Amino acid sequence: MASVMIKHITLRCVLNAASKKCFGVCWTKPLCASAKDRGNATKPERGSGVPKIYTKTGDKGLSSTFTGERRPKEDQVFEALGSTDELSCAIGLAREFCIEQGHVFTNELEKIQCVLQDVGSNVATPLSSARQSHINKTKFSAQPVSDLERWIDRYTEELPPLTNFILPSGGKSSAALHVARSVCRRAERSVAPIVRSGEADPEVAKFLNRLSDYLFTLARYATMKEGSQETVYRRPE
Repeated sequence: MASVMIKHITLRCVLNAASKKCFGVCWTKPLCASAKDRGNATKPERGSGVPKIYTKTGDKGLSSTFTGERRPKEDQVFEALGSTDELSCAIGLAREFCIEQGHVFTNELEKIQCVLQDVGSNVATPLSSARQSHINKTKFSAQPVSDLERWIDRYTEELPPLTNFILPSGGKSSAALHVARSVCRRAERSVAPIVRSGEADPEVAKFLNRLSDYLFTLARYATMKEGSQETVYRRPE
């Protein structure tokens, strides 16, 4: 999973960073081309055939950071990238359930998935080996954290006070959002030491910390909107 994440980040950014456009809706400095530009950027040269998804560059257990370093695939950076990629997948699955229920917040989840791409780009650019051009392309903004806090406050105003521990439940949308929340905590744990060592932007850690709170709040909100019931923890007798 980490290798897939880093290939996407590195290949897309190297090929398309000059266009300074993005595939989706991103808050941080965009790294990738628009859909139109992506088609131009990845179009194979005449006679070269269809580009292959596999590169074989990781067959010996090494992968590359955005700065060009070759590191073991079990390196902390790639562990963090894998967890972040898994988080985006979990959010994507939860979003599909939420779309089926007609929830109006699904556009927020899509934006978050875009930001997670930017999280990965920042983590994949260790500052100790980054040139200024790398830093400029992968700088992470504080705006996503502010937006998450605003959304959390808005949904919390509509929710009943939380007076008990609740179990992940409340319908498919809510349960899937709880799964995403737990994956988010793991992603945060994997990114935290990288941020503490000064190799990634502190705003990345703040974003993941706030994102888990957002997903918890959103899970409760989905339960309420669907008319379902939260399952309260009760100590087994």
